[in-house]
Amino acid sequence: MTSNSPALALTIAGSEATGGAGAQADLKTFQELGVFGIVNLTCIVSFDPKDNWNHRFVPVDQQVIADQLEATIAAYGAHSSAPQTLQSVKIGMLGSPATISTVEAALKKAAFRNVVLDPVLICKGQEPGHALDTDQALKTQILPLATFVTPNHFEAESLSGITINTVEDLKAAARKIHEISGAVVLAKGGVRLAGPDAVDVFFDGENLEVLSAPKVGEVAVSGAGCSLAAAVTAELAKGATPLQAARTAKAFVTQGIKNRVVSAAPFTALWQGGAAI
Repeated sequence: MTSNSPALALTIAGSEATGGAGAQADLKTFQELGVFGIVNLTCIVSFDPKDNWNHRFVPVDQQVIADQLEATIAAYGAHSSAPQTLQSVKIGMLGSPATISTVEAALKKAAFRNVVLDPVLICKGQEPGHALDTDQALKTQILPLATFVTPNHFEAESLSGITINTVEDLKAAARKIHEISGAVVLAKGGVRLAGPDAVDVFFDGENLEVLSAPKVGEVAVSGAGCSLAAAVTAELAKGATPLQAARTAKAFVTQGIKNRVVSAAPFTALWQGGAAI
């Protein structure tokens, strides 16, 4: 290892075909923030333009997921002979109870220092019963292993049981999710709370900080949540404190939204390179 060797960061997530979200967004975020990015894919998602742009969701075979994780942990894990080890992982879309169990086993084996969970609870277009089973498995098997969790408005309501209409509600939800999980929480209000600012709440059990920036439009941007969690993961990999990582991630995503990419799809996509402009 040389003095210029980058920190390492892994994302366990799905592929999103248009490049705006998922593992593609995570890798671009890692690169922009100066860490060496690694991807282990859990599923393939392609929006269906013939069906209101719902997800077409195809899970990766469980043995293939396990093989990817085995190779990554052997190459870079804490018990490997690598001169620099992998300590930070982001968990994105898992998509099924079977995948959640596979990833849970790998996380327990690897014992990563930083496990950043973007708790994707709903995959639009999934059968409702399957989606509910996946949500419950994520809450019971992965959430307890997380050290940092980044729920959006809907996910924060689901995890906390609190209806979120105000910043005070968001603060209460962040506190509740920390109480449940023990993890550092960055609860995202985004554009879904009234007012001129996109507001997120950081809580680590002691410190509570409101992170806000002027809204850029009133519609959510594809890839913002993925990129936020990936940016947190990258910053933690480089040695930042959780609060420092949250602040950097918020600024990174804000710039990416300002410089978002427009396509023929009915949504825009965050551009990770926007922060460099």
